[in-house]
Amino acid sequence: MKRPARDAATTERPRQLPLELKHGTGFSRDDLIVADCNRQAVDLIDRWPDWAAPVAVLAGPTGSGKSHLSSIWCEASGAINLAPSSLTDVHLEQQGKRPLLIDDIGAGPFDENGLFHLINSVLQSGSFLLMTSRQFPAGWSVQLPDLASRLKAATIVEISEPDEQLLSGVMMKLFADRQIIVEPHVVSYLVHRIERSLATAIEVVDRLDRAALENKSRITRALAADILGAMETDQTA
Repeated sequence: MKRPARDAATTERPRQLPLELKHGTGFSRDDLIVADCNRQAVDLIDRWPDWAAPVAVLAGPTGSGKSHLSSIWCEASGAINLAPSSLTDVHLEQQGKRPLLIDDIGAGPFDENGLFHLINSVLQSGSFLLMTSRQFPAGWSVQLPDLASRLKAATIVEISEPDEQLLSGVMMKLFADRQIIVEPHVVSYLVHRIERSLATAIEVVDRLDRAALENKSRITRALAADILGAMETDQTA
């Protein structure tokens, strides 16, 4: 007697639905990977407080690692984090000698007088100010001559977009943090095809981790190609 055909739904390999586990991005000095593209910026952070000038600007594109570096500096220096939009409300006398961080300045309007007085306060108190920006101060369209003069005296360090060496190191570490073994040729395949951004690298690793768990499979070049294709579709949708 011929056995009836099994329904396709019953023969499909069961998939494991991944748990919503949070893999936090590490922002400690031990989590930092140094490559040619960020070496000068890392040196600036590591040399504090032996800076050539008390005011420094770390300039680089989105996804280049400025937030990681500024987080390391804040941890080491105990700096107060100020928003570019709140410089008007800063009470300078309350800051004392504590170092200050202004993250992502120059992306929008800010109080030039507030920044000028803040820099003066830093100079007078013997403290430090670190600013991160997507562009050099010359591109901030500063109208106040005195502030422009102060910014010219600052130490300006460029951090470039992540190169292949840095992206490879970051992705290998992210996989290792998840206790996932991935062949180097798969990482190389990914690095040559993704946007040069640390945020993108983190997203790719997360998607691959989830897909591998769901399908109970290893992370292969074929799976990597599928994930990159899905991400490209998401971006164009």
